[in-house]
Amino acid sequence: MATVLVTGACGLIGEKVCSGLLKKHHEVIAVDHAPSAYNEGKEHYRFYAAAPHDKTTYMGIFEKERIDAVVHLACSVDNDLGPIITEKQMEESRVCDKFLFKLAISKEVEKIMVLSTTQVYAIPEGREPIREGDDEKPVTNYAKMKSETEHAFAADLRHIKNVIGCIMRVPPVYTLEMHDNLLAKITDPKDHTNFVYRTGEYGFHFCCVHNLADFILCYLRQADSPSCTGVYNVADKNLIMASEIVNFISKNGRLGPVLQRNPGKDILSSIFKFKNNKEEKTNYRYLDFSTITRNTMYDTNKASRYCPFRWDLSNTK
Repeated sequence: MATVLVTGACGLIGEKVCSGLLKKHHEVIAVDHAPSAYNEGKEHYRFYAAAPHDKTTYMGIFEKERIDAVVHLACSVDNDLGPIITEKQMEESRVCDKFLFKLAISKEVEKIMVLSTTQVYAIPEGREPIREGDDEKPVTNYAKMKSETEHAFAADLRHIKNVIGCIMRVPPVYTLEMHDNLLAKITDPKDHTNFVYRTGEYGFHFCCVHNLADFILCYLRQADSPSCTGVYNVADKNLIMASEIVNFISKNGRLGPVLQRNPGKDILSSIFKFKNNKEEKTNYRYLDFSTITRNTMYDTNKASRYCPFRWDLSNTK
């Protein structure tokens, strides 16, 4: 079995990925700011405390451990970061980008997987699902930060023939107990009221954390040549309707009154809104009224060759 270094290993996503790797009998080198109890004490699990910018500690880890693969989940919202991304978080990510990939490549790591976001894409003009080669236009701080990471990774990998690299573009995540991203799609950021347009028959593309973890496990097992290197959209099979979000949170969490609204007024006001909106740029979960009913979807056919994406609202855990 392989020895896998996971950055951001003690966040929501990292814990599930490490747990899956351990169940497959891999050796896990977990790196994060601080430990968590989720995988603590399990066989083949070793934890190192290090911030993403801590180059010295990472160099020591690579000297001490023989690492076969790196899964870079650090500097990611809903893992080791909260939803507000400022210059502080962006700079820490830049520092990490400057050394982590080069260090892994210099130590002959076979596979490197990097977590990114679907926010790097431009808003599509048509109704077709967004594919990996479609236009990019990062606007939010988080999208810009992850776009910089993608470019740094691609540059370091450009002339390397023996390393398999994967960039995972992932929409907002959820689990049975983590509803924050779901709730954000039915919450007015101005007054924090819950609402749906008409009966809520419009949807958003999310990714169950367990689908993301499954893809990582499957890619590490199946990707066997540099021809597998590339960008992959990793998401649920289907959109989640606003009405489904209401029913799910009502059943599994706490949800106040949900108002029914007409989209016309909100969409019109969003078109003429003041563009320099600080919260829109810094808040990962900010709801853009102009895109709510677009039913934007990401094409996951490429990633589906590795993983069936079997998790959704009906069976998440």
